[in-house]
Amino acid sequence: MQPQMMGGIIQVNIPDKATLQSSYMPFVQGGGLFVPTKQAVKMGQEVFVLATLPEQSQKIPLTGKVIWISQKHTHFKPQGFAIQLVGEKGVYYKNEAEKLLAGSKALDRPSYTM
Repeated sequence: MQPQMMGGIIQVNIPDKATLQSSYMPFVQGGGLFVPTKQAVKMGQEVFVLATLPEQSQKIPLTGKVIWISQKHTHFKPQGFAIQLVGEKGVYYKNEAEKLLAGSKALDRPSYTM
């Protein structure tokens, strides 16, 4: 899952359910998504991300505010930030992510955030 920067837009491909489970934050109101990147952001900053879901090529445009920052890469947690999903596309991404993860055991895969 290597994000790409394109003119201020971050593209992130979520290739499989394990990566989605580590990246998706169901405990955030409206859902949250961790984006691995070295791009510097600030808490509360609004960012635009084009994200995919496992086994889908459709890029979903997501807007959200930065709610989590990992300054350094550690053994289990990559450097990056998380956004709180908002708007119609955020609701769509949240619903699709939760459908894909339904029945998954939360402890099978460590989270990239908490």
